[in-house]
Amino acid sequence: MALETAHIQEKLSQAFGNHVLNFEMKRDIFTFEATPSTIHEVIRFLKEQEDLNFHFLTDLTGIHFPDNDAEHQFAVVYQLHNWIENVRIRVKTFLPDPAEVDTVTDLFLCANWMEREAWDFFGINFKGHPQLKRILNMEEMVSHPMRKEFPMEDGGRTDKDDRFFGRTPANC
Repeated sequence: MALETAHIQEKLSQAFGNHVLNFEMKRDIFTFEATPSTIHEVIRFLKEQEDLNFHFLTDLTGIHFPDNDAEHQFAVVYQLHNWIENVRIRVKTFLPDPAEVDTVTDLFLCANWMEREAWDFFGINFKGHPQLKRILNMEEMVSHPMRKEFPMEDGGRTDKDDRFFGRTPANC
């Protein structure tokens, strides 16, 4: 019997109640949110439940939402895969700034690199991580380059004005 999204949602809702929410299909991947205080246990549950079998962490990344309210400034997104049933799910948790969440390196060894990358680029602190340090940026950097804290371009620049490239609002 194939692993159905309704079964996953039911199991999670029974185990975690209102700490898991916003279940939906997004771009053919079952997606839901978990509270930051329970995200580690939710990931453990998905991995260790024999009828769920999400034994592979495909991806872990951070996202910065500067326009969101204070409690939802950052997100950590986990992509998990059940190889037996070939089912993928996406789990999100939203964090305030400063962003801090429990590490999942004790559950997935591959999370070591992914969490270091999320810290390096977004400044998300993973509590309990064995070696949270920069891996792609210089140690001397004091900022986190993927945060949306600075404008993309100088608004006063005229060399990138669309009028100079034949792009006007009418023909764009």
